[in-house]
Amino acid sequence: MTNKTDMIAPGGRIGILGGGQLGRMLAISAAELGLTCHIYCPEEDSPANEVAARSTCAAYEDAEALARFADSVDVVTYEFENVPAETARILAEHAPVRPGVLALATAQDRIVEKDFLASHDIPTAPYADIPDEAALIEAVKRIGTPSILKTRRFGYDGKGQARIDTPADAIAAYDAIGRAPAILEGFVNFEREISVIVARGLDGKTAAYDPVENVHKNHILHQSLAPARISETLADKARAIAAHIVTDLDYVGVMGVEMFVLNTDEKGPHLLVNEIAPRVHNSGHWTQDACAISQFEQHIRAICGWPLGSPARHSDAVMTNLIGDDAHDWAKWASERDTALHLYGKAEARKGRKMGHVTRLYPLGHAPKTLR
Repeated sequence: MTNKTDMIAPGGRIGILGGGQLGRMLAISAAELGLTCHIYCPEEDSPANEVAARSTCAAYEDAEALARFADSVDVVTYEFENVPAETARILAEHAPVRPGVLALATAQDRIVEKDFLASHDIPTAPYADIPDEAALIEAVKRIGTPSILKTRRFGYDGKGQARIDTPADAIAAYDAIGRAPAILEGFVNFEREISVIVARGLDGKTAAYDPVENVHKNHILHQSLAPARISETLADKARAIAAHIVTDLDYVGVMGVEMFVLNTDEKGPHLLVNEIAPRVHNSGHWTQDACAISQFEQHIRAICGWPLGSPARHSDAVMTNLIGDDAHDWAKWASERDTALHLYGKAEARKGRKMGHVTRLYPLGHAPKTLR
C-alpha cells in the first residue's frame, strides 16, 4: 500500500471511482503525465472507460471487487461526492483515498456542510435542519419566504429541491422532495453567482484559480465567465475563503466552492458560500484551455503528491455546456475561431444531459461584457 506521503511517479496507476465525463477528463490528464487510470463504476459503457487503461464494472457495494480494484492502484480518487461510506472504508484499507473521508462526510450532507462552514466563521445563507413537518413549519416562520427546501443528501442540477414562496407552499414543497430529511435555506437575493476552483497538495500548499461567474438555465450550469466581473479585492477574498475551507478539511485534491456575491448598502459587496463540491467541477472546465495547468491535471498532481501547478490564466474565457441536442451542432462549434470543443463520448443526447462543452478564448482583459 502506498504510504501517506509517497509521491506517485510516472508509471503509477490511479483508481477513479465513477465513469462519467469528469473521470474521463481526469484519465486523459493522468495519461499526459505518464500515469495510467483504472475506472470503477457499475456502467459498462461509461465515458471514462473509453480512455482508461483498465476498467472494472461492478456495484459500489461489491466488497470483493472494491478490494481487488484498490489493490491494483497506488491511490484512489472519485469523480462524484456521493460515494457510500462503506465503499470509502473498504477502499481506504487497501490504498490511500484522496480527497479523504472527512471531505466526503462533510459534502454529502447539506446540514453537516453548513454546520462545518458556520463553525469556521464562513458566512452562508440562514438555514435550518428539517427532520419532519413540524420542524419545517417552525423554520419557515423563523427564516421566512421565499426560501428553498433541499434534501440533505443527493440532488444536483436542481434535483431534490423545491422553492417555497409563501408559508402556504411549505407542505407541498415537502411532498415534492418526498418528505426526505431536508434543509431549509433562506433565499439569497444575490447580484451574481461565482465559484472558485481550489487545490490543496499533500504538503498542505494551496492554489486557487481566478473566480468565475456562472449562469444557469433550468437549474443546470449554462456558462462560466473567466474571470468573474468582480473587484480584485473581492476575488482575493473568494480565493482566501476557498483555501480556508480545503485547509480546515485537511483536503487533498481539487474542490469547487460555489458562492453568492451580494451588494447591500450596509455592507457593500460581500460573499456567502452556497456549497462545496469535493471533486473537479463543471465551472472549472475553462481551465483546460485558458490555463497551462487545468483543474484535471491539478487534481492528479495533488493526489499523487506532485507539486501543484500555477493556476494563472493566459486568456479570458467563456465556457458553455452542451446540453442534450446542443451537441448535434458539433461541426458548427468546431469551425469557430478561438473555440475549443470537448465532447464526452456519450451515445445518446437526452434532455438535460451534459454531452460536452465549448470554451471560447479571448485576450486577457477582453472577455465579453455579457453572456449569451
